[in-house]
Amino acid sequence: MRLIQVFVPSDDHDAVRETLAEMEVEFVFSDADDHRDGSLANIPVPAGAVDTVLGRLYDAGLADDTYTVVTEVDRATVPNADELTDRYVEGSKGERGASHVEIRERAEDLTPETATYLAFAIASAIVAVAGLLLDSAIVIVGAMVIAPFAGSTLSASAGAVISDREMVVDSATSQVTGLVVAYLGAVVMSVFLQQTGFIQATLDVGRVGQVSGFATPNLLTLIIAIAAGFAGALALATDLPVSLAGVAVAAAIVPAAAAAGIGTAWGEPLIVAGGIVLLLMNIVLINLTAYLTLIALGYRSSVISNVRENATVSLRTGAYAVIVLLFLVVVAVTAFGTYQHLVFEQQVNNEVQDVLEEPEYSSLELAGVQTEYNDGSAFSDEVSVTVTVGRTSGLEHEGLAEDLQTEIDSQTSRSVHVDVRFVDYQRAASVGATDSGRSAWWPLDAWLPGSARSSFAQSVP
Repeated sequence: MRLIQVFVPSDDHDAVRETLAEMEVEFVFSDADDHRDGSLANIPVPAGAVDTVLGRLYDAGLADDTYTVVTEVDRATVPNADELTDRYVEGSKGERGASHVEIRERAEDLTPETATYLAFAIASAIVAVAGLLLDSAIVIVGAMVIAPFAGSTLSASAGAVISDREMVVDSATSQVTGLVVAYLGAVVMSVFLQQTGFIQATLDVGRVGQVSGFATPNLLTLIIAIAAGFAGALALATDLPVSLAGVAVAAAIVPAAAAAGIGTAWGEPLIVAGGIVLLLMNIVLINLTAYLTLIALGYRSSVISNVRENATVSLRTGAYAVIVLLFLVVVAVTAFGTYQHLVFEQQVNNEVQDVLEEPEYSSLELAGVQTEYNDGSAFSDEVSVTVTVGRTSGLEHEGLAEDLQTEIDSQTSRSVHVDVRFVDYQRAASVGATDSGRSAWWPLDAWLPGSARSSFAQSVP
């Protein structure tokens, strides 16, 4: 329950009383110790009905800038609380539904002041760069925890739902500023590590597992963004901790920005392009998913009708139109780039599977397929594909790389460079065991630390 305390001038006293009576909402008037003539109305209502009740009071003539306080109530006895919930809750049905005011406050509370926001953005990018180059998932999680992007990202969806244009604009500005600062911070950190010799300048960063994983859009990374947007919106609209959803939002943003910064420092345009496309696509999916989730929870947005009714020809309106147009262009370009690569990745996976199903390769076990970002020949006419397979020592498959290249070339119409990494292992079956199933095996590089694993990956033929 929520308790609305609103100052009612004497001139509006009758109109407010009549409106509340028509809505069948319980209320109590008390004298206000104020220099103005009026009373203080105490109105207990379900959480999701706050905006509806206040809106009706404003329509009845009460000034929308009058003294108003909305507080949470631990216990309240209201005879028709359930009926009021079904009748007037504008948001998600039930006591857990948050009002528009609460959604606005939660989204704003997640965004720190500008200086703090930018400082945390830089810090998270620096930690993410270290985690990617160390190939350490634990360090990357640490970068997600300190990332400040949850509030700036979710505020756009919340503003669109509650028709707060200023919140949407502020959110868009914060997102662009924060991402640019994070990217620049990642570049500076990467250059520092490279120039000081902490990380070898000759390191093939594309072969570092964590870097390549966040520099190439794929279906799983996009699913992470969709889940993050859903979790963030659900947390805003309920009593769930929004900070937990913030980690999920950061998981879709920070590593991609760090990967783009690393690619810039090492002069790898495909890593830069892949990281930026992944970053922008994740941002779009988080915002869109959060907005659709709030709509699905029962919140209704009138942002389109408000724009239609209040739109006027002015310099500000023109600036908004240009921003929206640029946003749509970015969405279209990144969506096309993501779709193109996903199709290419799926074709590569299918062709690799078809080749390995041939009798001469029946003894091989597929350990992974890694595709470089398919940029549509913008930076390179050749795309790199790395296939890792396990085999029993002593077997030779010298023609596998050529067979894979031939199949992928013919099916994707792209010039591809295929690397095949063989991980030799031995198997000793247990006493009485049959050879009908395959035992689990671990490639050698899985036991090495991150930096050593990167060097090992470069040395494997």
